[in-house]
Amino acid sequence: MRILSAFAIGLVFGLGILLSGMANPAKVLNFFDIAGTWDPSLAFVMGGALAVTAAGYQILFRKGGAPLLAPRYLVPTRKDIDPKLIGGAAVFGIGWGLSGFCPGGLVPALGLGQSEPWITFAAVVAGMLAARAIGMLQAQQKPARPKLASGE
Repeated sequence: MRILSAFAIGLVFGLGILLSGMANPAKVLNFFDIAGTWDPSLAFVMGGALAVTAAGYQILFRKGGAPLLAPRYLVPTRKDIDPKLIGGAAVFGIGWGLSGFCPGGLVPALGLGQSEPWITFAAVVAGMLAARAIGMLQAQQKPARPKLASGE
């Protein structure tokens, strides 16, 4: 049932992305071109998504209880902003601005029969693998903290 639910949610999301035109990188890049052919429609798509999400969270927290297909709700608890978060957000934004594909719009665009989404998808996967490799290298290079003798 969980796989069917995930498929249905992904299908609705993908159709929404395609119908709104957000799988078209030119439409997305025009949103960023404020001095030229600016297209504000992406702001309305984001605003609509934010409104639905905010309403969903309000209903969720007011109602309480457990989800239908999981033992509990998985709500983020971290609130700190660290260099890893800032770096990831910067890389995400740069990639989005250069390619015109946000990952949410990239996945549905893979089925449109064009090469650009596949090239961008390969770059996203390469970036994810590079981030994982860097994280593993950093974890190996961290020196162990020396244990202090009692009383120090």
